[in-house]
Amino acid sequence: MAVPTSWSRLAYSAALYALSPLITWRIWREQVPTYSRMQRLGMRLGTLPPEPRLWLHCASVGEVRAARPLIEGLLTRYPRHSLLLTTMTATGAEQAQALIHEQSESDQRRLAHRFLPLDYPGAARRFIGRVKPAMALLFETELWPNLLNACRRQGVPVAVVNGRLSPRAYQRYRRWQPLMANALANMSWLAAKSSEDAERFKALGCPAEVTSVVGSLKFEIPSQDEALREGEYLHRQWGMPVWVAGSTRDGEETLLLQAHAQLRRRHPNALLILAPRHPQRFDEVACLCRDEGWSFSRRSEKQPVTEQTQVYLADTLGELAVLYAAGSVAYVGGSLVPLGGQNVLEPAALGRPVLSGPSIENFSDVAEPLLAAGALALVDSPDALAEALIDYLDHPGDAQQKGQAGRAVINAQQGALKRTLDGLGKLVPPSLA
Repeated sequence: MAVPTSWSRLAYSAALYALSPLITWRIWREQVPTYSRMQRLGMRLGTLPPEPRLWLHCASVGEVRAARPLIEGLLTRYPRHSLLLTTMTATGAEQAQALIHEQSESDQRRLAHRFLPLDYPGAARRFIGRVKPAMALLFETELWPNLLNACRRQGVPVAVVNGRLSPRAYQRYRRWQPLMANALANMSWLAAKSSEDAERFKALGCPAEVTSVVGSLKFEIPSQDEALREGEYLHRQWGMPVWVAGSTRDGEETLLLQAHAQLRRRHPNALLILAPRHPQRFDEVACLCRDEGWSFSRRSEKQPVTEQTQVYLADTLGELAVLYAAGSVAYVGGSLVPLGGQNVLEPAALGRPVLSGPSIENFSDVAEPLLAAGALALVDSPDALAEALIDYLDHPGDAQQKGQAGRAVINAQQGALKRTLDGLGKLVPPSLA
């Protein structure tokens, strides 16, 4: 007669218990350098505690790039923890995956990416309940009320790092003052990048006692030596004057190509490296170059740069630093069109003089010291851009001097990373650190 399934399971379990001394002895004899004997035994018996984990949220590409020093600092400071990195956008996800692949093999195992859940109450509770972070970090201005509420209810300390609130964003959030005040009441610590940002957060309802000014993490740029070597190799290989337009936006490329046409009247062999910010626009910009009659090569297709190449379309991700280094002058996009600009520190860290349009309100805090040092110049039209490019290419010594001034500014502004990590260390219990 067949034994019912439940009895079969009980018999099986009883056999395992009977053999447990032999099984335990077998496990005890195993040689696994990664784990101690007690750790291995605990895993086999199912007593391993949940993995200690930190959670960092970045909105998109720019925030992931700016957060890189913090990510690497957290992995170093909390060796027992893994780090979950979430983003809102697909391009942010691609940047996060690229960053993960650039880490050491051991750190790759400790760093994972996921998309942030929508801020539905149920989704927020499930996310926090399953991740169980020892600490939640929100980069710049990612204030999601239900997620913050879920963190508070489940005892997760929350910090805003590199806290940034532009005048435009502040006016927008003010329309939802009670909601924002409720969200900010959940903060354990808000590390603002400037005193102006700190005051705006406090005006929205962030308690003054949890608000600090630590400086901008955007100045904490890792070594660019490898990018410089690769970029300067490309520059020597091409043997022509090169300028780079990075993170360009819709409607801007037409203006840049107008400036490039004027530049080539003075320097007929000048090459423009054109790097649109969003991958979904790569083909659109290629069609624009083709329709306007430019001879161009696409980096994604490994097309070579020859004497006939007038525009090099940088339609890849994760290579902007190398391409900035391949040029003598850099223009940072999103600024000749009224979109607030992009990060002017990336080319400045490579020792390149930087040009930008007048719309830089999204990065005014980091632009101001570069402007004061002469490392950044603003232009308001294709004609003015062409004139500035011609001046730099005609006077390479002056261009180099302004580029070095930019690097000096960045070096002088560093220190926010240590202050941020030290502040975060107060939120994680010593037993978990």
